[in-house]
Amino acid sequence: MPTLEARAKVNLGLAALGAGPDNLVYRAAERYLERCRTLTGEARGVALHLVKRIPIAAGFGGGSSNAAAALRGLASLYPAPINLLELGAVLGSDVPFFVQDASAAWGSGRGEQLEPASLPPLALVLVNPGVPVSAGEAYGALERLDPPLARARLLAELARGAEPSYRNSLEPGVLRRYPAVGEVLAALRAEGLRGVLMSGSGSSCFGLARDAAGAERAARSLARPGWWVSAARTG
Repeated sequence: MPTLEARAKVNLGLAALGAGPDNLVYRAAERYLERCRTLTGEARGVALHLVKRIPIAAGFGGGSSNAAAALRGLASLYPAPINLLELGAVLGSDVPFFVQDASAAWGSGRGEQLEPASLPPLALVLVNPGVPVSAGEAYGALERLDPPLARARLLAELARGAEPSYRNSLEPGVLRRYPAVGEVLAALRAEGLRGVLMSGSGSSCFGLARDAAGAERAARSLARPGWWVSAARTG
């Protein structure tokens, strides 16, 4: 069975980081080892050490990416004919994306049905206001689903540096309950960033800069007590 040591390097007073079955890494390892034992007849174990460097319950898919890393690591340590995409989908809708090798993908269904996509290099700024928002709460506040994205149009907008036409259907409901998210969105826009949007189920938000230097300048300008701010890039 797995054992997990978990701690958060980033501390914004967010949700506690458990090291038991409530942690997706633990559950991913448990599921893989159980499946491995069923297929091979051999009982295996693993000790895992998890250090979180991004805020928890922030809309970044951090738990899902950690679970995917555990699955990929165990598949290398204890090879077995296990479909990691299928196993990942049982753990969470975002886990299959992080299991696969593509750096970007179009998602359908619950998000687990993936089609690899190619994005232009993008510089962006990420901001979390120190407010945790659970995915369940965000979906519970969902007002309506926006129409599907026009993929070709969106990719063309990103490539030429235009204002992107993407949307986040979860954003309006979260904004009603958490004014701090609106403050972050307004601050990103005030820095002249484009494509400002809430990330996932929140509470983190992001905005696109013209280049990496612009993202670094905006990140420095956006520093606030209690906010987690980082410049990043795709690719």
